[in-house]
Amino acid sequence: MRTSARTRYALRAVAELAAAPPGPVPAERIAEAQSIPRRFLDNILLQLRRGGLLHSRRGSDGGYWLTRPAEEITLADVVTIVEGVPEGGDHGGYPGVAGPLADVWSVLRDHEERLLTEITLADIARGTVPGVRPPVGGR
Repeated sequence: MRTSARTRYALRAVAELAAAPPGPVPAERIAEAQSIPRRFLDNILLQLRRGGLLHSRRGSDGGYWLTRPAEEITLADVVTIVEGVPEGGDHGGYPGVAGPLADVWSVLRDHEERLLTEITLADIARGTVPGVRPPVGGR
């Protein structure tokens, strides 16, 4: 699965919000904590807000926060807002001996989709991602 830089940045930004104490988090703090270019982040946060995933407030005490608890937001929710609904892909099959490859790609897409719908932002914030082994030496 290839993900765009925009999607990876969006996932990092919402993970930062999921781990933050309740209340607005300034965009500048998210950008610094996740090493995301600020102008790029502003566009991503706007897209996530328009997609219904974030609330925002302006002003000196403003910032962004999740619209729902992190336990209720999956990685698939974020990816769908940023990337849109995935296309069905090539289901026409391949000729001859390569025919079974179409089934492999289909199973792979199904697995990716299932994994993204099972992992929540709370899992990411806690560092307890189901089905993923922690890196050697801890987090």
